[in-house]
Amino acid sequence: MRFLADGSCDFAVARALRAEGHDVLAVSEFQQRSVDETIMKLAMIEDRILLTEDKDFGRLSFAARGDSPGVILTRFPAFARGTLAAAARRLIAEQGARLAKVFVVLRPGSARISTRHPGTP
Repeated sequence: MRFLADGSCDFAVARALRAEGHDVLAVSEFQQRSVDETIMKLAMIEDRILLTEDKDFGRLSFAARGDSPGVILTRFPAFARGTLAAAARRLIAEQGARLAKVFVVLRPGSARISTRHPGTP
């Protein structure tokens, strides 16, 4: 699968997914500062599921009116950071193609998958 890890994404997730054979483009490897709207457009153009810890992408997914490549928003507190990469690998292994064009909130021990983007009726 193809992913775009924005600057807020824990790089351990990008490394773990690459080790699993996924195509992961990490924003931190090609630019230091990024604008959320530009990152979302890049994900759309390259048909990559966005990996982020930035809640603003929920709003951007809504603004796109459902036209999104998919977003995985990770919400892991400091005490659970060590399990983040494994949780992301597990989510992708179990859900695979179902992750395209949906909004996912990944937390320790759970993943909420919404086929409608945040705020849509």
